[in-house]
Amino acid sequence: MKKGIHPENYRPVAFKDMSNEDVFITRSTINAKESIEIDGVTYPLIKIEISNTSHPFYTGKAKLVDTAGRVDKFMSRYGNRNKK
Repeated sequence: MKKGIHPENYRPVAFKDMSNEDVFITRSTINAKESIEIDGVTYPLIKIEISNTSHPFYTGKAKLVDTAGRVDKFMSRYGNRNKK
């Protein structure tokens, strides 16, 4: 590995999934404007929209959002191209 190309300021940071309020702590160099106290320790807080606890791929609760029949329209146009 090359020396001097990796940041030196890794520290514990709390990431909060805003869709389900799940909080996890990992090491990061990201700058945070907010902080949170967990078990008496204050961590910088980064708010995220989606994580592995709320993403449909990891939760198994995938749902297809069909707005105004767009999926059906696509399937009727392009769904049967390879079938002969």
